[in-house]
Amino acid sequence: MAGQQFQYDDSGNTFFYFLTSFVGLIVIPATYYFWPRDQNAEQLRLKTLRRVHGRCLWYRLRLMKSQQSIIPTLKKVALLLGWALFLFLAYKVSKIDREYQEYNPYEVLSLDPGASISEIKRQYRLLSLKFHPDKGGDEVMFMRIAKAYAALTNEESRNNWQKYGNPDGPQATSFGIALPAWIVDQKNSMLVLLVYGLAFMVILPVVVGTWWYRSIRYSGDQILINTTQLFMHFMYKTPNMNMKRLGMVLTAAFEFDPRNNKEATIRPTDNTEVPQLIRDLGNINVKKKEPPFCYPYSLKARVLMLSHLARMEVSENTEEDQRFVVRKIPALLQEMINVGCQLTMMANSRGGLHVPRLVSIENCMKLSQMIVQGLQESKSPLLQLPHFEEEHLRYCVSKKYKVRSILDLVSLKDSDRRSMLRFLGEEKYDEVMAVLGSFPNITVDIKLQVLDDEDSHNITAGSIVTVTVTLTRKTMLDFFEKEQEQVCAPEDPNTEEGQGDVGKNKSKVWQNKNKAAKKTSKSKKKKLSKKKAPSQPQKQDKQKQANGTVAGNEGAPLTKEEEDEVSDKGSDSEEGETNKDSPSERDDESDKQSDTEPDEMGGDDEEEWKVLQQSIQRREKALLETKSKITHPVYSLYFPEEKQEWWWLYIADRKEQTLVSMPYHVCTLKDTEEVELRFPAPSKPGNYQYSVILKSDSFMGLDQIKPLKLEVHEAKQMLDNHPQWDIPETEEEEEDQEDSDGIEESEEEEEDNN
Repeated sequence: MAGQQFQYDDSGNTFFYFLTSFVGLIVIPATYYFWPRDQNAEQLRLKTLRRVHGRCLWYRLRLMKSQQSIIPTLKKVALLLGWALFLFLAYKVSKIDREYQEYNPYEVLSLDPGASISEIKRQYRLLSLKFHPDKGGDEVMFMRIAKAYAALTNEESRNNWQKYGNPDGPQATSFGIALPAWIVDQKNSMLVLLVYGLAFMVILPVVVGTWWYRSIRYSGDQILINTTQLFMHFMYKTPNMNMKRLGMVLTAAFEFDPRNNKEATIRPTDNTEVPQLIRDLGNINVKKKEPPFCYPYSLKARVLMLSHLARMEVSENTEEDQRFVVRKIPALLQEMINVGCQLTMMANSRGGLHVPRLVSIENCMKLSQMIVQGLQESKSPLLQLPHFEEEHLRYCVSKKYKVRSILDLVSLKDSDRRSMLRFLGEEKYDEVMAVLGSFPNITVDIKLQVLDDEDSHNITAGSIVTVTVTLTRKTMLDFFEKEQEQVCAPEDPNTEEGQGDVGKNKSKVWQNKNKAAKKTSKSKKKKLSKKKAPSQPQKQDKQKQANGTVAGNEGAPLTKEEEDEVSDKGSDSEEGETNKDSPSERDDESDKQSDTEPDEMGGDDEEEWKVLQQSIQRREKALLETKSKITHPVYSLYFPEEKQEWWWLYIADRKEQTLVSMPYHVCTLKDTEEVELRFPAPSKPGNYQYSVILKSDSFMGLDQIKPLKLEVHEAKQMLDNHPQWDIPETEEEEEDQEDSDGIEESEEEEEDNN
């Protein structure tokens, strides 16, 4: 019976197959993930951003890094060496001769297939004289010749060769191990054992243990667990946290401690430079002994953060540490907001806990804006723009212009804007307008509903309210273009003569809106006065309206719009009078209305069902689809790395200073984004006034607050004796119930016929 036989690779040929496959499994994925992306594309992207972001700190650092970095070159060299090794091994494998060939005794004896027995014996005699060991021949070759001769002359051996391919009959299955034989050689056993012990008992446990120890110290957002616990302790201890206290808690994070983070450094020059910065800043509570605010790393981080907000110049070494601190703060503030939301949810579910006030969470958001823009809380948002200094603000806040925010500057007329910014040259003014045109202009649309309910617009006590907020991002440049189109609209030359001096006294865009609003309010008042008028004067008014006048204004001619309204009202009233005179027609119309009501109800149900299905599909798509968090680069003069535009969206009760829904961090807003905010309705019926708040994490002065009115009704009571629960216990009761139903239906039909 054939067995199995395992053999190590003595020749080393099989080992090349293994080595080629192993190198290919490493080189191919590494090339896909680590090959440097096209540097020209990055250079082109930076070139397109130069006009707007050319003065930003992150832009200048990115240019220097791309020019000085040799890491992409080293990656390319390493990957090319890997591919060279892979191709060499593949070439080596292609040149290896096959060892497994079919056994042919004619080839061993150097005979043609089908040779006669006499020819076989003659050839065997010649070869045995040549290769016999007693006559100095090759013993191995002689054994092969004897085996071939037996296979051709012995009947049993010949049958085995023809049937099994070997004169000796069925052989053991041979498996080759793709490792060289010297690995299992007894001489090298200690060396191989030592290598295996180092690899699997020392190196592998150390690597896995180091990775595990580092990973358990961080949360999913790469924030130290100790830092999260520190934030939770102080936010619970201080629910109403002002900006000064917030800065102290933030800079006490363990990310700035060299014992917990190797990126943080303590320099010998800190003993002289940090006290100097403290004296320059002033108003820093250095004598506070509460840990960890009194620790050196916390004090240094706080001083560096405050000097960044004050836009102070520091030394080169201190500037490097300052960039490290500033780069870490936005992620730490997001973690602090998450901690505040967790405490709020715990307090709402359990009760009896200190709920962080809304001011504390909003201060975190405001501090994020301040850090990105490098501005103190009391400074003007106009200082976010290039070439704006403190002495220039007096031109903006004057009585003539009263510009105090970015939105005030955008809504200003172009000629007034140029006049106000005359202290800037033409080139600087164009740069300021280019930066201002890149600022985001967000449109917020709000839709309120209760999903999974019969009446989605009826909010009952305790129901889950869904607020769908659609955010549409445009730029201030679009606002400028629309304003220019409205103000500088071309006039028809044919109508200039007929209009006379109307073009000279043409009103502004915002004045037209006010006048239109006044006209609509006047028309509404007229309509209300007409409705309140008694019946007899109405007939007189109708007669006068037919002659082209309005009651109370007989001498004034009617405009086309008013004539259309009057004619519509007159036709409606006439139809109403004719309907009153014909009761049969009135009955027919009532029947038609009763017939169309179920159709309308069915159409509404179908529309609600479609909307519900679309919302479910959107949710599933959002869960499966991973959107890129690269949105639009933020214009920040003093932030050390490229920051993307992100936003916070939440619902709050500003009167009670509490969160209604948890802040949603919108990180994928490129053009449009739809966000669903859910919260439980109040347990008591009544009217509630909430606010939908949109805050930027990067720009100051672009926050939006939209009112949200909530009218909560009492919850519907569940019916205990609903007909669907009347289940007959026996067949007789079921038949009796069907008979009674049939009798009731026949009685109803007779009544209808009568």
